[in-house]
Amino acid sequence: MKKNILCLTTLLLCIAGLMSSCSDTEDIVFDHEKPAFELKADKILLEVIPPSTTNASDDIYIVGACNGLTDESVIGDATWKLNLSDDITGKRGIYLDPATFVSGKTLADGYHFVNSTQRNEVTSLGGDVTRTENPAVGTRTNMYISKWAAYFDPAPEEPVHDGFVVYVDNQTSWNSLYLYQWGAVNDLNGAWPGATPTGTEVKDGITYTYFDMGDANSGLAQNLIFNNGEGTQLKDFAYTIDHDLYLRITDAGVEEINAAPVHDGFTVFVKNETGWDNLYLYQWGDVNDLNGAWPGTEPTGTQTINGVEYTYFDMGDANTGLKQNLIFNNGNGTQLSDFSYTIDHDVYLDITASGVTEISADANAKKIR
Repeated sequence: MKKNILCLTTLLLCIAGLMSSCSDTEDIVFDHEKPAFELKADKILLEVIPPSTTNASDDIYIVGACNGLTDESVIGDATWKLNLSDDITGKRGIYLDPATFVSGKTLADGYHFVNSTQRNEVTSLGGDVTRTENPAVGTRTNMYISKWAAYFDPAPEEPVHDGFVVYVDNQTSWNSLYLYQWGAVNDLNGAWPGATPTGTEVKDGITYTYFDMGDANSGLAQNLIFNNGEGTQLKDFAYTIDHDLYLRITDAGVEEINAAPVHDGFTVFVKNETGWDNLYLYQWGDVNDLNGAWPGTEPTGTQTINGVEYTYFDMGDANTGLKQNLIFNNGNGTQLSDFSYTIDHDVYLDITASGVTEISADANAKKIR
C-alpha cells in the first residue's frame, strides 16, 4: 500500500510540475498580430487588421473629428490612407501626427475607418462604430475591423425571365435601342422598329441590356436587327431561340461574346497578384497528386466576376467532398504555404508572392455548372 501511495504522489508532483512549466510560457502571437511597421517617436502608429472580405485593391482611410472629413470626402486623400504591410499579408497601418489634427481635436473625439468600395466599418451586427482610443505618440496599437457596411447590403433581386434571353453589351452611340425580328415569325415581339429592351442586368461586372424572347417562342429560327428607331440599323444576326445569347453591339456591327463558363464541380477562384510568369496548383490530402503530380495542374481558365478577373481551377465533380491541401507554385521552385480546403463549396482566394488569403466575391457573383 505504501508503494502505491508513493507512486501516486510522484505522479501528482509530475503533473503539477508540467502545469507550472506551461504557465511560464509566453502567450501565442499569431502572424497577423505581429508588428508590421516600425515605430516612430513623434507619430501614433495604428496597425489595422481588416475583415476577410477586404480586397487587396480596396483602399482604407481613417475619418473623424481629427481631420474634419466625411466618409465620402476622405476617399482619395493620401494623408489619411492606410498603407499595406510588405511583411504581413492583409495588415495595414497609418502614422498619425497629432500636430496635423484640426482645431485641437484628438482621436478621443471620435473616429472610424472607411473602405473605398465597401463603405464605413460597422459592428458584427451592423451598428455604427465610433472609436475613442487615444494612443500616445511613439506607440503601436493593433485594431480589428469587424465588418464593412456593404456586408449587410441585401443581394439584388434577380429578374425572372420569360423564356430565353438575348443579353446585349451596348457599345453604340445611339440614344435608343430597338430589336426587330423576322424569320420563322415576322414582326415577332413587335412591328418595326421592334421591341424596346426588357431591362438591364449586371452579370460578371458587365451591365447588359436584355430582351426576353418569350417562353412561347422557344425553338423559332429568327433574324435579329438592332436599330436606333431613327433609321440606323445593324446587320442581321441569325439566332435560334433555344439558348441564352450574349452579344456586343457597336456602331459598326454585332459580335457574339462568351457567357460565363460552365464549370466541372466546385471551383477555386484565384485573384493572382503574385507577379509569377506561371501558376500551378498542387494538391495533397485525402488524395495526393489530385489532378496532377508536382507541380500540379495549370489553371482551367479565367473568368471575370463583378469586374474582377479570376484565374480558376475546376476541382471536378467526382472529387466533391475530399479534404485537400492546396499549394500554389510557379513550377520553378517557388511555392506558397498550404491552404486547407474541403471541396464542398466555391472558394475565392487572393494570392500574392507572400501568401494566400481567402476573400469574398460580391453577393451576386454567379457560376454555372
